[in-house]
Amino acid sequence: MFSWLIDSAHAMGSAGGGSAGGGDGTMIAQFMPFLLIMVVFYFLMIRPQQKKAKEHTALLASIQRGYEVVTVGGLMGRVTAVTEEVLTLEVAQNVKVRVQRSSIASVTKVGGGE
Repeated sequence: MFSWLIDSAHAMGSAGGGSAGGGDGTMIAQFMPFLLIMVVFYFLMIRPQQKKAKEHTALLASIQRGYEVVTVGGLMGRVTAVTEEVLTLEVAQNVKVRVQRSSIASVTKVGGGE
């Protein structure tokens, strides 16, 4: 009843298993496009993202009193006090807000110390 299926399975098995040394070359050739895509993905996506993260970390470390910054929430203010993890921003006259250093998105203006 299913003899045609068994015959084709035997034919497939004997065609692929006949050469012992030729399997390695075809396996490398099959993985080559995958490896190429991974290399391109690394250079176009991962490496620039790591570079940007390193620059942002350096920016956060360099913040001092008097700098005008923007938080990730869009709050703009001048840095009035700096600790290791917390910055105090003056967002309006006599209105101060404490934010984590990691929540700073960018420095808009570098000012002198007060």
